[in-house]
Amino acid sequence: MIMGAAASTVYYNIRLRHPTLSMPIIDYDLALLFQPMLMLGISIGVAFNVLFADWMVTILLLIIFLVTSTKAFFRGVAAWKKETLFKKEAARILAQTVNEEAEGYIPLSSGPTNSRREQVSIFENICWSELGLLLLVWGTFLALQITKNYTSNCSISYWVLNSLQHYKFFPGIVGGLLGLGGGFILGPLFLELGVPPQVSSATATFIMTFSASMSVIEYYLLKRFPVPYALYFSVVAIISALIGQKAVGKLIKILGRASLIIFILAFTIFVSPVSLGGTGIFNMIGKMERREYMGFENLCKQH
Repeated sequence: MIMGAAASTVYYNIRLRHPTLSMPIIDYDLALLFQPMLMLGISIGVAFNVLFADWMVTILLLIIFLVTSTKAFFRGVAAWKKETLFKKEAARILAQTVNEEAEGYIPLSSGPTNSRREQVSIFENICWSELGLLLLVWGTFLALQITKNYTSNCSISYWVLNSLQHYKFFPGIVGGLLGLGGGFILGPLFLELGVPPQVSSATATFIMTFSASMSVIEYYLLKRFPVPYALYFSVVAIISALIGQKAVGKLIKILGRASLIIFILAFTIFVSPVSLGGTGIFNMIGKMERREYMGFENLCKQH
C-alpha cells in the first residue's frame, strides 16, 4: 500500500520543478545521501519485526508516530506564521508600488531577474547519474536479500551476508520494524533540516519508493506478505495518492501556503498510530484472553 502510494506520488512529482531554484523538486543529492542508509536500516528493522512481539511493535508505533506528528505540527505552525509575515510584507510592497506608479515614479530593477525554468521535459528533469546510483544501491541490496533467503537461518553464510549490511540508520530501522517505508520519519527530518515542504515531501516519497519496495520483498521472502490484499490496497493507494497530489497542489496555488503540506503530513502521521495502534491493541487483548505467548520470537527459526 505504501509502495503503491509512493510510486504514484513519484510519478506525479517527477515532472515538477523546485519552488525557488532551477532544479527538480526531488532533491536527488539528498536522496542519494539518505537512501543507502535507509535501506541498510530496513534489514535490521525487518529482523526486529520478526523478533519483537506484536505488542512491542504497537507501543513503538504509538510513541514514535505521536512524537513525530507533534513535532511536525509545531513546525507547520511556525511555517504558517512565517508565510503570514511574507504575505503582509508582499501586500505592503505592492501597495507602495501602486502609489509610486500613480505618482509617475517607476523604480529601477534592483536585482537580477529570476531565470528559473518553470517547465522542462521529464527527461531533463531527472538527474540520471544520481538515479543510476540509487538503482545500483537498490539492486545490490536486493541481490543480498535474495541470496540470504537461500541460506540457513543463523548459519555462517547468513551472518556473513548480514555483516555486509552494516551502518544501520534509524529511519530505516523504524521503517522495517513497523512495516513502513521510512518516509514518515524522513519527511519531518527534512523539515527540521530546513528543506522546503514541497521538496521535503517529494524527496521523502522518492526515497520511500526504494525502501518500501525493499520492505515488500523482504516480507515476501519471509512469507509475511498476503499478495491479494497487497494488490488491492496498492490500487486504492495509487488512485488516492494521485487525487491527493492534485488537490493539495491546487490548494497551495490558491492559498499560497506550502505549510499545508506540513499539516497534512502531521495529520497523516497522527492518524496512522491511532488506526494501526487500535488494531494492535485489539489483537493484543485477544491474545491475552486466549493466553497466547506474547514474548520475543526466535529469529533463527525457519519460516
